[in-house]
Amino acid sequence: MTAALTDRTVRDVAVTAEEVRRALGAVLDPELDEPITDLGFVRSVEISGSLAGAVATVHLRLPTSFCSPNFAYLMASDSKDVISALPGVAKVVVELDDHHDSPLINAGLAADAGYRGTFRHEADDSLEELRWTFRRKAHTAAMERCLTELLRADPTLPEENVGTVRLGDLPAGRTKAALVRRRMALGLPTEPAAVVLVDHDGRPYPPDEVPMALRRARSTRISIDGNAHFCRGLLRTRYAGSGADQTDRPEGAEPADHHHVLPFTVKEIHP
Repeated sequence: MTAALTDRTVRDVAVTAEEVRRALGAVLDPELDEPITDLGFVRSVEISGSLAGAVATVHLRLPTSFCSPNFAYLMASDSKDVISALPGVAKVVVELDDHHDSPLINAGLAADAGYRGTFRHEADDSLEELRWTFRRKAHTAAMERCLTELLRADPTLPEENVGTVRLGDLPAGRTKAALVRRRMALGLPTEPAAVVLVDHDGRPYPPDEVPMALRRARSTRISIDGNAHFCRGLLRTRYAGSGADQTDRPEGAEPADHHHVLPFTVKEIHP
């Protein structure tokens, strides 16, 4: 029989609600490149079961009922994976609330059906391809933040010269550390001699293409930051009091500078 654990017994098991929330901090909204915990997407965490093994039940919420189903599934699936990896967890239930595809997504998660097993003929592309697309966008934004920070610190530095800036030239700090993590996630070199402004394959740009490459990167970063701000506002409008669950960051700061980019593996095919 499953029953809610008391405060006393929660201290005796290997996992707590706070540990589950910390684990969920590694799950990023793929488009916004921010942890779902910072965005306020985690509606509730409940630990139940027995001392033999805890049952973690998590409810997620999104800014609108029509958020992209593949993004929604990706976040819900990643949430289940990170919680399942915690010691002391015997079972994980992740449910997405108030989404137009909630019944379908929740049933697929419960059955471990995977993305294609859940959406079947409606599944357009591999979620792994989607994940890589947004990893590249996150790297582009992190790259632009570092170079713009450098340009602001030295107004005499010509924009076209940033194409020769190397990782070793960047000042230490969370912006640089975030860029290094994004490069590691893509398999790009991270040694001090590595050029900062590169394409998705790690190739530097010719001098005459540098200004346009930087402008495209800035456009990507502004889009990510703007969408994150918009979604935060939508969530606060949709769910009264949800703003208290959101973690704001200073303007221009790296959105996920305290969170690691984990190598999740998306289940694609129903066994």
